[in-house]
Amino acid sequence: MADRSFLDWPFFEDRHRALAAEVEAFAAGLDIDHGDTDAACRALVTAMGEAGVAAHSGALDGRLDVCSLCLIRETLARHDGLADFAFAMQGLGTGAISLFGTEAQRAEWLPLTRGGKAISAFALTEPRSGSDVANSTMTATRDGDDYVLDGEKTWISNGGIADVYTLFARSGEAPGAKGLSCFIVTPDLPGFEVVERLNTIAPHPLARLRFTGCRVPASAMIGAPGQGFRIAMSVLDVFRSSVAAAALGFARRALDEALDRVTAREVQGAPLFDLQMVQGHIADMALDVDAAALLVYRAAWTKDSGAPRVTREAAMAKLFATDQAQKVIDRAVQLHGGDGVRSGEIVESLYREIRALRIYEGASDVQRVVIARQALAAHQEPAKDRAHPAA
Repeated sequence: MADRSFLDWPFFEDRHRALAAEVEAFAAGLDIDHGDTDAACRALVTAMGEAGVAAHSGALDGRLDVCSLCLIRETLARHDGLADFAFAMQGLGTGAISLFGTEAQRAEWLPLTRGGKAISAFALTEPRSGSDVANSTMTATRDGDDYVLDGEKTWISNGGIADVYTLFARSGEAPGAKGLSCFIVTPDLPGFEVVERLNTIAPHPLARLRFTGCRVPASAMIGAPGQGFRIAMSVLDVFRSSVAAAALGFARRALDEALDRVTAREVQGAPLFDLQMVQGHIADMALDVDAAALLVYRAAWTKDSGAPRVTREAAMAKLFATDQAQKVIDRAVQLHGGDGVRSGEIVESLYREIRALRIYEGASDVQRVVIARQALAAHQEPAKDRAHPAA
């Protein structure tokens, strides 16, 4: 049984504890056929909509509850990685609409995605830009009442099965980050093409997309021209903490599986747990899980408490939680011996699932750069204040 004592921490209210119990019951009842990933994701989104879980993925009032997002992702990830993926993309894919969309845009799409009747995707990454979003090259050229999209996106989660994409392209108001805009795009538009489905060590729906003279109405723009970079960073600022929460869920499951193993498995007539070295591994795993949880829910609580940005907190949470989850899971595999690398074993699945989280929505080394820059800015700010005292 996973530790639930963290729910008594001051980051949470009674409504969060009730939500955690609701999602736990939902996740425990899942029976997912992973043989067809696309079909499984569609079924999961439908089930989450019917159960009311997907309702937490979007916000009709423009305010996302980040603690709730993190609790849901942690719980789902602890049960099944694909379930976490399906929920996460309902939120990330419509994050720009929730936070920056017009009332009409929210009214058109959020009831569908929150109700599990439409699948969403977030189309940001490009073949040559990766984490360097400011250097995106896909273009959105104004032509009368339309914008014409040309270029490619890659590693797009839910690519090929999504009903709606929030897509970022260079509209040219200024060089670099100030020249990007955000659009709502549907796959039925002429010029939209799924070029390639991408396979990974943990199967998820992923694709490379191509846009050739693809017309979208100007009304499909989210926010104002040139605000795309700010919108993308604001969305990631919210959902980066939830990536850390998913890693935390994987780590909790690995710790549970390891505890089951070392208490049931005997070596020379005694439980494996009696070995001091094994106890040391378990202690390190438990420490990493709790430390990650504190960083995850600090970031979420800070955002929910009204902070306009949590760039530093979210980067710290994602970096630490994903990197330490990798270590926790690796220890769990080691404690399982040969069974740890057998296909179909839970810890083997966790080992494959965790790796991508250290890359997407900002790779670990990118998070280190973000944290270092934030630390430097915080260090220099008091010096500026001392140099220029208020009159």
